[in-house]
Order: sequence, then structure tokens, then C-alpha cells
Amino acid sequence: MAAFVVYFPFFYGKVHFSLLASELFLYLFSINFLMYVYYYFINKNTMAKTKSAVIYGAGKAGIKLEEEFINSEYKVKYFVDDDPILQKRSIDSIKIVSKEVLKKIISKNGKLDLLVIAMPSASKERVKEIYEKLSPCFKSIKILPSFDEILKNKEFSAQLKDISVEDLLARHPKDLDKRAIEKFIKDKKVLITGAGGSIGSEIARQCATFGAKELVLLDHSEYNLYAIAEELAMHKPALVMQSVVNKDLLEKTFEKHKPDIVIHAAAYKHVPLVEENITEAIINNVVGTKNVIDCAIKHSVKKFLLISTDKAVRPTNVMGTTKRICELYAQNVVSLENVEANSTEIVAVRFGNVLGSSGSVIPKFKSQIEQGGPITITHPDITRYFMLIPEACELVLQAASIGKGGEIFILDMGEPVKIVDLAQKMIELSGSEGVGIEFVGLRPGEKLYEELLIDESEANTEYESITVAGKSEYDIVKLNHDIFELVSTKDKLGKLKEIVPEFDHKVN
Repeated sequence: MAAFVVYFPFFYGKVHFSLLASELFLYLFSINFLMYVYYYFINKNTMAKTKSAVIYGAGKAGIKLEEEFINSEYKVKYFVDDDPILQKRSIDSIKIVSKEVLKKIISKNGKLDLLVIAMPSASKERVKEIYEKLSPCFKSIKILPSFDEILKNKEFSAQLKDISVEDLLARHPKDLDKRAIEKFIKDKKVLITGAGGSIGSEIARQCATFGAKELVLLDHSEYNLYAIAEELAMHKPALVMQSVVNKDLLEKTFEKHKPDIVIHAAAYKHVPLVEENITEAIINNVVGTKNVIDCAIKHSVKKFLLISTDKAVRPTNVMGTTKRICELYAQNVVSLENVEANSTEIVAVRFGNVLGSSGSVIPKFKSQIEQGGPITITHPDITRYFMLIPEACELVLQAASIGKGGEIFILDMGEPVKIVDLAQKMIELSGSEGVGIEFVGLRPGEKLYEELLIDESEANTEYESITVAGKSEYDIVKLNHDIFELVSTKDKLGKLKEIVPEFDHKVN
């Protein structure tokens, strides 16, 4: 600029200011034009833009996705954002609009190909709201994973996934306290039974994440134990292929590893299978739990956590009744008659179905949709609570961290979901046509709806997502005798009813 002002008069003599200004602006225009042309040819996309896309979220993630879409078949038509200030702006000449404006545009011009929800920090409730309002406007909807799941060294566009029923149903607890969980787990020796199952394996992952000093993974399934061991190999877990029914071997395990915390997730949980194998379920669930609790007490474990279920509330099936007996034992084993148990804090946590667990309806429905249907549902009015496995397990550990012994904690599972609505949503998300729904009748022991409380005596805790049920008194000497009789008697249903009077067996 300075050189231009000095040398221009030297070559041209007297110069008018207007000529100087016009030459300067011509110079600046030429430089900018050449830079634009260079940028255009360097970044020119050779791929034809055959599809249209809209990015919901005009933040850093949305901008990065728009840059990555330059070399794809998608042309980004609009950004959508809820911020009124951003709605007055544009990004790379792409307008930022509200969802109301977008709906009006699409109602005039027809559906667009793709909506990308580019808000990694958005709650599931927010994602669900966006989906319900905008899904009719698009042929396909994809979502960017949460910040915890995003791979930093991989393009965002390569990490987009189809929106799933888990994304729409799951809920994130607002009062999740990871500091409390870390304080509870960090530098502790943790023994997890059923460590290869859906719940046990996720608890093992989280205990590793929260800094457990040593992980002792116990499971009777060789493959399940191998799978979680491979996944957590860098943490060098101790692997125990063992059944909780064998108390002598359990004793050796406790003596060898001397755990600080025991998390008991081992159980038979599939209601119809348990109905057909009552004796095996009683031995595994009731006797197995009693064995693990007794070993924990004998070896002065600081905290014992029992994973329970909403099916233990006014049970209508054998599985739920066995888990209710486990709760009674956990609540009453620490008593005046059993002074040595007082050094072990024993708590139980009760929650509903977790999305994607073994035996969950979601994998079953997915398989039925892939086969062209129909989806089979037991009853049009059946409802269930749902939560993602990681979130449920985090709340389980959080509840255990505040337990002092004898409590049954109850997780807030949100609102119950009608299974028929779940099925219809999965059919819609799959894009499959002609997949029907067939009602086949309730299975033995199955409830229309699940409960999380036995009575109204629950109390609040410091966390809104966790409440605690009132204690159910049961003489521990009598309970031990009743469990012995339950194993030996031929009338097992009758004895279950005697121990748990609210057991109302539904053969359906």
C-alpha cells in the first residue's frame, strides 16, 4: 500500500486522488478475485450434488460437517438453529433458519433427502423433539454421536449414524454425579459376579474407567468372560470362571482377592425361561446370592451391591419372586443376631429394562423387521420402563456410593413406554413397508406393567433420580430356614408364596 502511494506519482507525474483511489480499488478487487478463483478450483468438488441435506445445529460440529459435505453427494441447503440471533446469519452463504421456517419451505418444495442432527451435547429429550417435529420432512435422519463417543481423529461425517429407537427412548439423568462414583470406585478392589452379562460387563467397564485398583471378573460362562476380558485386557483383570452356586470355590476366590467392593449381577433374568426351570432359578438366584453375601460378610467386604429388578415388586413370576427373596436377605442379614455382618454395608438397587440387553425386546424386534415381520407383541396395552445400559449402570454405582446398608434404592426410569408404540417407531425408523404387528398373548408370569415400589414409604435421597424404599423386616433365622426348605421342598411355588405373600403367580 505504501509502495503504491510512493511509486505511482514517480511514474505518472501529477496524480489526481480519484485516479489513485480507483486504481487502488481495482488492485484490491483483482487480488480478491484471483484468490476466490484459486480457492474455487482447489476446493472444487468433482462429485455431482444429487442429494440435499439440512444440518440441525450451527455450532462447531455443524460447521465442520458442512465443510466435510463439500466432497460428498450432498448439497447443504440450510442450517437450522434455535438461537434467534444465529437465524439472522449465514454460513458460507447457507442460510440459518428456524425449524418453523424450514417446515414452511419444505411444505412448498417437498421432502429433502437428509437431516443431520449435529448437536453432540443435546439431551435425548431434545433429539426426540427434533425427530418428532421434522421427521415427516426428510427421507432420512442421521445423528452425530455424543462428545463421549466421538472419535477425535476421524471425520464427523464418517461417524454419523442412523437415528435409532435407543436415541429416542433413552433418558440422561440430570443429576449424575461422576465425582461421587469415582470416589466410591477409585483405588478399590472390585469383584463383579455375572461380569460377562449385559449389566455386569458395563459395570466392569465403568469400574475400569473410574479407576478401580483391581478388577475381579467372575462368570460361569466361558465365552462371556473371555469377551469382557479381551475388551478390558489393558486393565489386566483377574478372571474367575466360576458359578456363584459353588460356595466352596467362592470362598477361595474371596480369600485370594480380598475385594473391597462386591457387585452381584449374576442371575437368571429371562421370565419365560425361569418359569420352565424353577428349581435351577431358585438355586442360582436365591442360593447364589446368599452365598455371595455370606462370603462378603465373612471376608469383611466394605460394600456389597445387589442388582435387583422392578419385577421383584408384587411379583407375578418366579424370577421376580426369587429377586424379592434376595432383597429380603440383603436387607435383613445385618441384624442383632448377626453382629459380624455389621462391618459390611449391603445395599440393593432396583431398576427396569435396559435398552439392548440380552433378552431385550429391541434386538428381537430388529430381527423380526429384517425378516419382513410380523413383530410379535404379547398384549396391546403392555408397558415397560427403559434406560440405556451405561446410564443405568452409572446410576447403580452412584446409588451404591451413598448406601449405608440395608437400603433398596430405586432408579428413576422416566415414563413407561407402550411396547406397541416402540414397535411402530422401530418400523418407521427402519423404512420397511408392510411390516405388521401381531398380538400373541401374555406369557407365563408376565405383567401388563411393571412397578418400582412396593408401597409409598420411599424416601428421597440427595439425588432426584434415586429414591430409597422402606425396609421390609424378616427374621433372618427364619429366612435362612425358609430358603433351606425352598430348595428341598417339592412344592416350590407354595414355598415362594409363603416367603413372599404378595407373589401372585400369573400363568396367563
